[in-house]
Amino acid sequence: MSIPLLEYASLSQNSRVKGFEGPADGQPMIYNTENLLTESEMDMLIMAAYRQICNEQQMLVSYRQRFLESQLRAGQISVKDFIRGLALSDNFRRLTYDSNNNYRFVQICIQRILGRDVYGEREKLAWSIVLATKGLKGFIDDLLNSEEYLTNFGENTVPYQRRRKLPHWAEGEVTFEHMARYGVDYRDQLPITDLRKVGVRKHPNAKILERIWLGMIGTGLTIIMLAVLAGLLGF
Repeated sequence: MSIPLLEYASLSQNSRVKGFEGPADGQPMIYNTENLLTESEMDMLIMAAYRQICNEQQMLVSYRQRFLESQLRAGQISVKDFIRGLALSDNFRRLTYDSNNNYRFVQICIQRILGRDVYGEREKLAWSIVLATKGLKGFIDDLLNSEEYLTNFGENTVPYQRRRKLPHWAEGEVTFEHMARYGVDYRDQLPITDLRKVGVRKHPNAKILERIWLGMIGTGLTIIMLAVLAGLLGF
């Protein structure tokens, strides 16, 4: 017998309020297969799905799910099924699920699949219970089959960050894509102490370099940027 989803308050968020902005006011691009797409349009839809679910940090050629892409192009699966396949792929499990605690993983999935941030700690706890009892597949299935997902995205629309911009803000909200794929608790387990072992701390700019390293860690450009900064700082 499965445990019912713990109740939590649906707090008023920007994503729940109907907007009146025009196309130039930070509205997200919407990709769907409701109309017959050309080959280039389907390519754009697939890339939008990768950006939304896998994030820019994981968009490597070797991580692409070619079989799922082929099924989507042939109309054998829906966009929702494609999203499910990406969220259950080995790469997503290894790079996102395995490198986070359940609470942070729940927050990431709600951001990327439902297109909004969590309502609060209570919602994190509720979905963490689902993740712990039903496993990764059951958790992803429940998100995709939820009334909220079906109402906003249905079977054929790629999820997106809903209503990023508040009318009274000078700039829109930062996209969820800027959120690192793992949290501080996992980051602190990485071998950052190797810098101390080789005596880098003796350099007068070592503290600056270490802070920059901690800020950049988790991005695909970390190694390149670290090498450039090391050269600029005279290491």
